[in-house]
Amino acid sequence: MGKLLDRYIHRKVAERWRKATQGAAALPAPKLRQMRDEARKLRGQLNNLIHKAESRLARPGVGSTQFPKPLGTDWCCRPDLWRGPLPRPGIASASRRASLDHQVTLFHDCALAEIGMRQTRNTRDKDLAPFGLTVEVFGFSGSFLSLSVELPPEAAQGLTKQHLMRMDVLIEAERPLGVVARLNIQHGPNTDQVPRALDLSSPTNSIDFDLANLPLNERRIEKIWLDLIFERPEMNRITLRDLTVCRHHRADL
Repeated sequence: MGKLLDRYIHRKVAERWRKATQGAAALPAPKLRQMRDEARKLRGQLNNLIHKAESRLARPGVGSTQFPKPLGTDWCCRPDLWRGPLPRPGIASASRRASLDHQVTLFHDCALAEIGMRQTRNTRDKDLAPFGLTVEVFGFSGSFLSLSVELPPEAAQGLTKQHLMRMDVLIEAERPLGVVARLNIQHGPNTDQVPRALDLSSPTNSIDFDLANLPLNERRIEKIWLDLIFERPEMNRITLRDLTVCRHHRADL
């Protein structure tokens, strides 16, 4: 009965507002003002409901971890920024070290902080990540601009020189620019790095970081993070639609 009553009340309310709309031209000013104020309050609640519904019902679904993985993958992740909404979705004027969450940090040395970054919602059919990250750069007189993504502790557990670390990233830019991806592994007092250049002419970038030639102390690995270094970023909008990392074993010969 509750559902039937709810539907009945909804029909009566909708009919009331339909009649009010039709008769608004003939209403006296005090009554019209009262109806306007009631309509504004109702519109605010409806807009909030529509916004929350569209956020939840949009695809891809929030929290999605679906993405292609190489054969033999024993660990993989999509960082939180690309999976779910952040409490603070953006920064208008990024400082020299600006963090959106506990994993993603933007670094630069530009005196004028004409740099903004914000989380955006992916809604295209080909998108696998629910969210993306957009970095907007206006005037830039610094020497570097980089985005650091810290990997969870599980990435270091059981890591050996026989592993390959694969990063898949989907980057869009308004103007051509150079991007270098660098894997950083801290083990004890040392930090080893593996840089790789990205080719933005390709719709997707998939690169493997080979650990075989690193002087890596496998027992003392403490921290792993990725750096995306942008070259000539001025007057550009850079969108990272997706970023995923996998760890898989090198094929036996």
